Amino acid sequence: MRGVKVFAGRSHPDLAAAICERLGTQPGKCDLGYFANGETRVQLNTSIRNEDVFIVQSGSKNINDSVMELLIMIAACKGGSAKSITAVMPYFPYARSSKKKSHRGAITAKLLANLMAVAGVTHLITVDLHAAQMQGFFHHGIDNLHCEPLLVRWIKGSIPDWQNAVIVSKNVGGSKRVTALADILRLSFALCSTNRSRGAHHTNSNMTDSVVFFDAIEPQGIRVKQAGQYQNGVSSGNTDQHTDSPRLSQRRASANHADTSHTSSPQRSTRPRVVTINSSPLVHTTRQESASPSSSPDRGLLRVDTAPSARRPSEYEAQAGFHDEKARDVVIGRLVQGHIVDDDHPSPALSALSGFGFAERDSLEGPAMDPMTSSFMSTTSSVQEGHALGGTFDAAASSEDEEDEITTLEHTVTLVGNVRGKTAIIMDDIMDKSGSWVAAAETCVKIGGAKKVYCISIHALLGEGALEELDACDCIDHIVVTNTFPIPPDLSGISKKLVVIDLSNLLSEAIRRNHHGESVSSLFMQD
Repeated sequence: MRGVKVFAGRSHPDLAAAICERLGTQPGKCDLGYFANGETRVQLNTSIRNEDVFIVQSGSKNINDSVMELLIMIAACKGGSAKSITAVMPYFPYARSSKKKSHRGAITAKLLANLMAVAGVTHLITVDLHAAQMQGFFHHGIDNLHCEPLLVRWIKGSIPDWQNAVIVSKNVGGSKRVTALADILRLSFALCSTNRSRGAHHTNSNMTDSVVFFDAIEPQGIRVKQAGQYQNGVSSGNTDQHTDSPRLSQRRASANHADTSHTSSPQRSTRPRVVTINSSPLVHTTRQESASPSSSPDRGLLRVDTAPSARRPSEYEAQAGFHDEKARDVVIGRLVQGHIVDDDHPSPALSALSGFGFAERDSLEGPAMDPMTSSFMSTTSSVQEGHALGGTFDAAASSEDEEDEITTLEHTVTLVGNVRGKTAIIMDDIMDKSGSWVAAAETCVKIGGAKKVYCISIHALLGEGALEELDACDCIDHIVVTNTFPIPPDLSGISKKLVVIDLSNLLSEAIRRNHHGESVSSLFMQD
């Protein structure tokens, strides 16, 4: 193409060469290297005056060197009187630092956007930003391309019986991305959620699980039933957990008032009532009210029973008269050091404490909680550790931190959705460490009963040993990634499960349309 110069940084030379080949041009001549003291050196050896310049630079293992090299190349093109300077960054560095995760944290993605604007960039072409709101960081135009059309085409052409597949999110933060892909393919989706084991952090408390909090919300979320309607914590009648309508409540209140007005005895009924608190679809909390005349209206917490929809099929099927088919779509398992284990598997925390005496054990576990307080308060903390502002982390912020915890702590993993006998397609945008991917795959196969698992990611960062661990997992059949991030040839050769989708056609077409002033909206349309 005339009037176009494409320069390739050192981060991903293979992708840059493939883009230039599809455009029918050669990469611009430039010298890239280091000075003796380690500073980056850039020298352009061709004229770029009044031409559209495209600089292809993605992430790499030396991410800071790649960023600095890109900034110097942009500044060199600005000094060479280029007509426009477009940075082609398939993977945008520091994309996971798009928000503050602590009180004194930095929004590094915004900082990088400002540095690029100061250097002189006029446009940006990237692929699947980690957070869509990052487009507001830039003062110039940005084309955030999506890989969904390519992934859909690959799934339809490479996965046998893909109509019987289920798209699975390995954490809560990626549910939006997974549901979007499931809607395009018209498939069902599932969700894996991991929580820390309560036994490891028993000293924390959550006000939302306390009796005081339940008393405050009782008019809106509590239904009162007679004790005879419950057997072993499971209702034998209607399992609907929604509150009554205002009109029905008024009728019941009027009927109760009429009954009490015609009662000759001044004493109250001694029949106990069981109050069911519907604060979560997975948990039923039951409390018993004392009905003696001298008792106070205060109530004590008796027990916390797992809801039928959260139990394993063997548990709730044994309950007489319970036939809720939707409960089969929620299964729970134990996750110890990143792997699914049986219920009778010993806990690592208890095993570590078994060798200590009582004094040492108390010092490790922290101060003991008062029994009366522990009976009224849940063991789950509403303020997660490491959060300087208090409150809770959102799902997107905590998804990057789960990798370190999931391989060292004991967790409870919940699979919401039916994958039994189906192909599970685990989807996320970044594949860095292997812990959460292996845990999600084992959850789908060992607990959910999936027959085959595909792990699909857009940006294959593949940290140290990640690909080897994914390839060694028996529950993972295929690992599908794109080439937005460079994968060393020696690393890709060791895995027989790895499949790399080429994005050079998508990026080259975006460059061509950008140069000619054409619309790029057709690149987002599905076949």
